[in-house]
Amino acid sequence: MGRGGSAEVVADAADVLKPRTDKRDYKCVVLENELQALIISDPDTDKAAASMVVNVGSFSDSEGLEGLAHFLEHMLFFSSEKYPEEDSYSKYLTEHGGHSNAFTAAEHTNYHFDISADYLEEALDRFAQFFICPLLSADATSREINAVHSENSKNLTMDMWRMNQLTKMVSSKDHPFHKFGTGNLETLDIGPKSRGIDTRDELVKFYKTHYSANLMRLVVYGRDSVDELANLVHNKFNLIKNTGKKAEKFSGQPCLPEHMQIIVKAVPVREGHNLEMMFPIIPEIQNYISAPSRYLGHLIGHEAEGSLFALLKKLGWANALSAGEIDSSLEYGFFMIAVELTDIGQEHMEEVASLTFQYIRVLQQEGVAEWMFEEVRAVCEMKFQFQDKRPPISYVTDLAGNMLLYPSRDWVAGSSLPRRFDAEIFSGLIEQLKPERVRIFWYSKQFEGKTSEKELWYGTDYIIERIEDKLVQEWSTARTHEKLHLPKPNVFIPTDFVLRDPEPKVDHPFILRKTKMSRLWFKPDTKFRTPKACIQMQFNCPESHYSPEASVLTRIFTKLLVDYLNEYAYYAQVAGLNYGIVTTATGFQVSASGYHHKLIALVEKIIDKVVNFEVEEERFSVIKEKVMKDYLNFRFQQPYQQVMYNCSILLEHKRWHINEFIEVLPSLEARDLIAFYPRILSRIFLECFIAGNLTCTEAEGLVEQIENSLADGPLIKARPPFQSQHTEQRIVKFGPGADWYYPIAGTNPHDDNSALQTYFQIGQDNTHMNALLELFVLAAKREVFHQLRTVEQLGYVVSLMSKNDFGVRGAHFIIQSTAKDPRGLEERVEVFLEQFENDLQKMSDEDFKKNVYTLIQIKLEKHKNLWEESRFFWGEIEDGTLTFDRPQVEVAALKMVNKEDLLSFVAQNIARDSPNRRKLSIQVYGGQHLAEFKAAKSEAPGEKTSKVTSEDAAEGVGDVVDGKFSPRAAADRIDNIYTFKRSQQLHESSRGGKHTAYA
Repeated sequence: MGRGGSAEVVADAADVLKPRTDKRDYKCVVLENELQALIISDPDTDKAAASMVVNVGSFSDSEGLEGLAHFLEHMLFFSSEKYPEEDSYSKYLTEHGGHSNAFTAAEHTNYHFDISADYLEEALDRFAQFFICPLLSADATSREINAVHSENSKNLTMDMWRMNQLTKMVSSKDHPFHKFGTGNLETLDIGPKSRGIDTRDELVKFYKTHYSANLMRLVVYGRDSVDELANLVHNKFNLIKNTGKKAEKFSGQPCLPEHMQIIVKAVPVREGHNLEMMFPIIPEIQNYISAPSRYLGHLIGHEAEGSLFALLKKLGWANALSAGEIDSSLEYGFFMIAVELTDIGQEHMEEVASLTFQYIRVLQQEGVAEWMFEEVRAVCEMKFQFQDKRPPISYVTDLAGNMLLYPSRDWVAGSSLPRRFDAEIFSGLIEQLKPERVRIFWYSKQFEGKTSEKELWYGTDYIIERIEDKLVQEWSTARTHEKLHLPKPNVFIPTDFVLRDPEPKVDHPFILRKTKMSRLWFKPDTKFRTPKACIQMQFNCPESHYSPEASVLTRIFTKLLVDYLNEYAYYAQVAGLNYGIVTTATGFQVSASGYHHKLIALVEKIIDKVVNFEVEEERFSVIKEKVMKDYLNFRFQQPYQQVMYNCSILLEHKRWHINEFIEVLPSLEARDLIAFYPRILSRIFLECFIAGNLTCTEAEGLVEQIENSLADGPLIKARPPFQSQHTEQRIVKFGPGADWYYPIAGTNPHDDNSALQTYFQIGQDNTHMNALLELFVLAAKREVFHQLRTVEQLGYVVSLMSKNDFGVRGAHFIIQSTAKDPRGLEERVEVFLEQFENDLQKMSDEDFKKNVYTLIQIKLEKHKNLWEESRFFWGEIEDGTLTFDRPQVEVAALKMVNKEDLLSFVAQNIARDSPNRRKLSIQVYGGQHLAEFKAAKSEAPGEKTSKVTSEDAAEGVGDVVDGKFSPRAAADRIDNIYTFKRSQQLHESSRGGKHTAYA
């Protein structure tokens, strides 16, 4: 039991291994109730954060109560004896710029939050009550079961969850690895009731049994000194009971001999073929100082010349490969080699497996290379010592997990720092990757109709086959392919970490260079002082998206660039240089970031590939196949993702639909790209942003060199666009009183979830309106979650957010649900808004000022690292708004607004009866609501009727007119996206317009 007194210090800052650039103070303490805590003091932080990890998870669920640990995680958020108001914890965090979340793993449960640094004390007090006196009320319990069920329903059509559970199913029933950890209505309500079991009683029993202070680890991150924070921790957490409960140990191995040397063929939801070769191993945690799995994953997952992937790619059999440890614990682990197969590779699975074992033998025969380990160690050391500051909430969450696994000295470093070369341990791990120990999970729709089993929890069809001894023998003795060998020494590992003197010392980007073909924004690093840089280059190409065919060919072009660069650039990625080449709405974008040393060399190589691009017919076919699968798999996105996609299609002036890409792609051949490539680059405007530890001369020289290469390339002679060709990004402009809805059937008939996006358009970027919009969202979003998710249990996905489309602002609700069809969801949103408007009118001046202050704190939150700062500046450049001092400008506006301004904003833009409101609803009807979809589509276009059930009437959906209930009028239906868009006005484009006049 917790008693009075102070926390005992078990380690000081000097004992905790931390990066040399980390100026924060650390202290490790243990309270009298044996709760261990890591205290972190950061005087410069805007946000405070905390994370508590409890050493119990889904492995401890009782038989027939699967998901109980996860359900308890949900329930602790509701209320406590000290704070009995439901959801008051979440409300307090939201009101003070904070967030919270939690997750349940196999052997631990993690709770975490962040908040404005000034409000840490009360937030900690509320958080501590989770572990001291939660109410776990019967009413909340009966409701929140629906949220757990909805969360599980969301996962039923997601291959990641389906296949993860399948690997568990094919394991020992006597080991908890076999369990289903999420829970659903059957396991937490229907099943227990049928056996006379009260789930709430079991919940309370589970809590009292497992939630003991000695099984908890706490991380607290704040602005105060470590001593002040340690006292705060003692005062808030010393009352947590210590029952002396021992952490449960789950000895034994999940896989018995019968679970190895097998192939499990399964049918996925999405298109594609995936091969996962899994091996039970001694877990890395037992040897983390040597890090054998990291070393082996580096080699098997390598992608440069000589690697397994390079050979599989050359043969046309694989699109991607990864390797490393997964699903590990203190007692067991799995090493997985995952290969994304092409259609041809699917026909050569046995050869793919054979080549994998051949490469493993290369590692055995050449011995464990100490120079390679030293290279891995050097890269890890560099990344650790120069790691960027992260958002406190993610930092404390990771550290709390580390506290269960590592001694206090390594709570910060974890397993990120290999420090000892141990050839025997490495060889021992390689020995475990034998054909007779492999578990192959092979996923493809080609197995439809060829399976005999169905997984219990997700309904995945599969079949298990033994791998014949003859095939094992072939895999063990096959002659090693001549193309397989160890990678070469990595020349990209940086050695120059000298910090340049930032010149000029400016707070915002400025135009360093401008021509008719390019514009360079530059921002030296004056804040973070790390040896890193960030380069963003937007290639605006008028010819790139003039038709669906052009868009598809541009996408294949960018993917081929990445494909051709892979063997060269993979070394750079290993060494901490990241790059990307992606298609955008106006052309394509090249980005590169990481250590400044050799970053420019990487960008120069990328540009060389751009200007010397050649189409390899075999690779074109492979990429075309991959792109088609990506398009087809759109059908299996979550309904809430589908509503957001369709909203973007409806709002953006020039955007092709994915169905058009699917239609044109089959007829495209390599020769089409050969002919089209010169057109992509015939006219270019290059928008560049360079930031970090580079000089003006280096930045200017790079862009000048790129421009010259484009203008005088061997295959293309790029020229600036005509004025009429400069890019524009325009959004549909709704007129006052607009009230549109777009009903569509979900593209996956097996997904019962429906979804709604209700969007309120406010208008073009405007400081005063932006401030009021964000005040509305801040004030309403917590109540949205509480009312629509917690009380009404509409679904697991419920949110209200502000929306920014190329500088056009709005607010949107997103709800995914099986409880109601989209029209029913929309009515609940409207009823909520009516009630919220009433509540807003009653809001005290003090509460209004609190909201304003919180939003100011959020806006003034400092960027944690160069990437955060660069993302913000690049966003302003991409949108064409160029308000680099936006936080300060909008804070000044916030200080001028009053409650009446906010009430007027809501009345004008959000209220249902406002003649000025501009509303659009995207409605995706899931498999459970197809009858409602047919009814919605059967109405005559523009018909002003609404089908309201007696249940809706009881809930108050509609108006009371002359004492009688009257349903709300329906909106105008959109039947054809493009007919609709042609009938609408457009907002002016910020990009390429008056804000961004070109030379």
